[in-house]
Amino acid sequence: MNQLPLILSFADSYSQSQRLARLSELPFAEINVHQFPDGESKLTLPLELPSHVIIYRSLDHPNNKLLEVLLAARGLREQSVETLTLIVPYLCYMRQDRAFQPGEIVSQRAIGQLLAEHFNSVLTVDSHLHRIHSLEQAVPADIALNLSATQPIADFLQKGFNNPVLLGPDRESQQWVEAIANTMTKESVDFCVASKQRTGDADVEIVLPVFDFSNRHVVIIDDVASTGHTLETTVQAVLTHSPASLSVLVTHALFVGNSLERLYNAGVDNIWSCDSITHSTNEIALDSVLKQGLACCIANPEYE
Repeated sequence: MNQLPLILSFADSYSQSQRLARLSELPFAEINVHQFPDGESKLTLPLELPSHVIIYRSLDHPNNKLLEVLLAARGLREQSVETLTLIVPYLCYMRQDRAFQPGEIVSQRAIGQLLAEHFNSVLTVDSHLHRIHSLEQAVPADIALNLSATQPIADFLQKGFNNPVLLGPDRESQQWVEAIANTMTKESVDFCVASKQRTGDADVEIVLPVFDFSNRHVVIIDDVASTGHTLETTVQAVLTHSPASLSVLVTHALFVGNSLERLYNAGVDNIWSCDSITHSTNEIALDSVLKQGLACCIANPEYE
């Protein structure tokens, strides 16, 4: 067996995983997936495998992707791979962390346990953990790391703006907004957080904090954009204060349906995202963050 760990990728994460392999100086290969007409997947793995294999795949649109990742893990174990690491920049099924109504399944616990049964290590980025403090509480693997996109986001904003205002659309976003503001080193960066009241999947009310947004470059920051309704409502509220510009920046760009079009129509100047999910708004690479996290999972003298 080869000594260095091997990074294996699916086609939908090919570009990001290949860059990470080059940056980490690790070998790289692709998992071949054939789709049968009835929707089933046939996976083919490389024949020569090291004792440690790293699977890279983001789990947006998760149901088919998650099953294929688990099939790959099972196949690798059958080929005597001893250590499996999963790099999953966007980790699915984390929102349902408790049963809000009788009979509801707590998907966070179910999926977290399933991943821990197949992988020794799980690495993700900015996973939205509502009522727990660490990823290992949801994913009880030997190593479970919830990495942060704070530094690359701060670097990106520092290159593009002088004295921006960072705005979180709700209290849950405060941890990201505050961390990014504190990481930006050129100058003291203003940040604030709105409050949100959700009345349905597509209905939210946003109350802005007391702050003078007029003639300021405002950047709304959140961890994930899904339907975009929270961001859209926040945009509409900020525009009544006549900012110099208004941008949206998220770690994970789901942007389902026509959410992207709605945001631009609402008056957003720029929409940016990290490349945890392949999307047209990708501007910020997570390579360096993932490399640092991966180093914690590799116990190999040749890699150190």
